[in-house]
Amino acid sequence: MNHEDEFVIGGFTAPTGSRKHLGALLLGVYDRNRLRYSGKVGTGFDDATLISLHRKFRPLIRTKSPFVSDVREKNATFVTPKLVAQISFTEWTGDGKLRHPVYLGLRDDIKAEDVTRPEA
Repeated sequence: MNHEDEFVIGGFTAPTGSRKHLGALLLGVYDRNRLRYSGKVGTGFDDATLISLHRKFRPLIRTKSPFVSDVREKNATFVTPKLVAQISFTEWTGDGKLRHPVYLGLRDDIKAEDVTRPEA
C-alpha cells in the first residue's frame, strides 16, 4: 500500500549518468520549527520537470544545510526550504526516512513551514 504526503525540498544532488540538471531531491519535514531530513527521491521526473525544478532552485541555492539532521549525500546542493513536493512512498523506515519514494509534483497551495510528519 502506498502513502502520499507533502515534503519540503531542502536540496538536491548532482545528476549522474545520462540524467541532466539534478539527481535527487533532498526532502524533509518540520518538527518543532526545525527541518528534519526524511530522505531523497530520485524517481518520478521527466526532462521537463527536471528543467523546471532546476530553474526554480537557482535563486534558492545556499551554502548551509537547512536540515538540523545530518545529510550524508555526496554532491548535495542546498536550497532555502520554500518549495513543497507531493511524494508517494511505501512506508517510513525505523530511522525516519522514506522507503520507495516517488516524486508526484510541486504543491503551491501549501506553505513549507506547515509541512510536518503525520503522527503514526
